[in-house]
Order: sequence, then C-alpha cells, then structure tokens
Amino acid sequence: ILDPDSPAALGERFDGTIEFRGVSFRYPGAEDEVLHDISFTASPGTTTAIIGATGSGKSSLVGLVPRFYDATGGAVLVGGLDVRQVSQSELRDRIGFVPQKAVLFSGSVESNLRYADEGAGAEELESAIDISQTREFVDSSPEGMAMPISQGGSNVSGGQRQRLAIARALVKKPPIYIFDDSFSALDFKTDSRLRRALKEKTGGSTVIIVTQRLATVKNADQIVVLDEGRMVGLGKHGELMESCETYREIATSQLSAEELL
Repeated sequence: ILDPDSPAALGERFDGTIEFRGVSFRYPGAEDEVLHDISFTASPGTTTAIIGATGSGKSSLVGLVPRFYDATGGAVLVGGLDVRQVSQSELRDRIGFVPQKAVLFSGSVESNLRYADEGAGAEELESAIDISQTREFVDSSPEGMAMPISQGGSNVSGGQRQRLAIARALVKKPPIYIFDDSFSALDFKTDSRLRRALKEKTGGSTVIIVTQRLATVKNADQIVVLDEGRMVGLGKHGELMESCETYREIATSQLSAEELL
C-alpha cells in the first residue's frame, strides 16, 4: 500500500461521505474474490450497518476504507475522492476505526485515550468514558483514569477492552467511525445503552457498524446484507424483512416474533 506521488488533499470541507463503487477484492495470491461488485453510499449523519454470516466479507469490506488493503476492482471514495489518491496519514486521520480485537497499550486508562488526541481536555475524556459505558469500570478503581493498563489490555476483560477502544475513537472526534464487530463482547443491555449514547455523540459523522448481531443493527438508517462476498440486500430492517431472504433467516434465528417488529 503506497501513497501517490502527488496526494490529493481531503480539505476542510471534507464531509465524511463514503461510496463503494462496484468494489471487488481478492487477497494477494488468492484465486477467488472475497468481495464481488459492491456498491452503496454511507452518508454523514447516518448509521450504515453491515451484517452477514462469518466469512461473508464484512471485515474485508470496511478494511478497504482506511486502505489496510486496496480494492482490486471498482473504487472506494471518501468525500468524492478515491482513497488511493489520498495519503494514508491524512485518510486515517479522518477515521476512528475500532476493530473486534481491541488493542490497548501499557500505561493508564488516560494515556490510552490520549493516544487518539494528546491535547484532549479532561472534559472530553470524561465524556468519552460516559458514552462508551466505561464509567462504572473506571470509577470502581481507586486510581480512576490513572488505573494501570497492561500491554495489550491483558488485565481487563474483553468487553472492557472494547469499550476503552470505543472511548479512544470518540476522543478523536473523526468525521468517520468504523466499528468492526466492536460490540461483540458486550452484553445486550450494555450494547443497547452504548448505541443510544453513540447516536447522540456521533450525530454528524458517518458511522459504519459491522456485526453478526441483529439487535445491534435493527434501527440503522440502512443495512447492507452480505452473503459470500456479494451484496444481497440494502435497506432498512422492515424493508429487508420483506425483500431479503438472507436477512430474514438471520433475523428469525436471533430474535423473537415480537422483537422483529
């Protein structure tokens, strides 16, 4: 993954719009594509959910936005520019990316949050802790924000690691948030509270949530349904329940008839 010789600037008017335009992708050395001709747009102020079975290509798809690898067909655009036209540092500076396996560094809760923005004020850190549902965990320690974190976050649970990684992304205040199965270690109650708080905090940003958990995506502005690397559905929950067999199968396997309404 190389920067272009003369990178285009995203500029101050960058709005965070993401467009997948006929995107296909195969990993280096692989014969088969893992993504086939995918097109949709994720707009500022909206939440786009990507759902599908394990191995359907969800993480591969969102990994193309920050250029962890490049599309082998079609184009991924941010703010109207092909991501391959922009320097990696400027592109990634506009994205808060939270992977499923959250990475924490040795130090403290505060130093891990400041990794996103060294100049963040105490109020911003406290707000991120509240929104990410980490408050109870942090306040339970006598050290509070100075609570020690071991390398990799080995001294905290998987759910606590995920919430701290989400808090760190919130401190960054980027125009684009990508949560790649970042709620998988959370119980449903915490997941629900966190998503409600996120909606208020990230109101003007473009939000993409990758998940296998239907309850997490049910109220998204649009849902992309992947099946073996192909987009087999695009719409809101109610629309997909009528038009997309794959989505309906996922939904009925996870939720009761009342919850599906």
